[in-house]
Amino acid sequence: MKYFKPHSLTWWASFAPLLGGIIVALADVVPGLGQVRDVINALSGNMQPALLINMGLAGIGLRAAL
Repeated sequence: MKYFKPHSLTWWASFAPLLGGIIVALADVVPGLGQVRDVINALSGNMQPALLINMGLAGIGLRAAL
């Protein structure tokens, strides 16, 4: 439970880009995620999915280390 802290705002701030990166990566495979991908791309400035996922994982890891 060191990494899963759903009551922490910093955890949610790191989980959001992680989830966004996963959705953007899966948008080409899963029908119906195209509009969600467009919203995420508009909010993130068209960041690559790998960068979003790495940002999320790094934030969760840093949060657990502190």
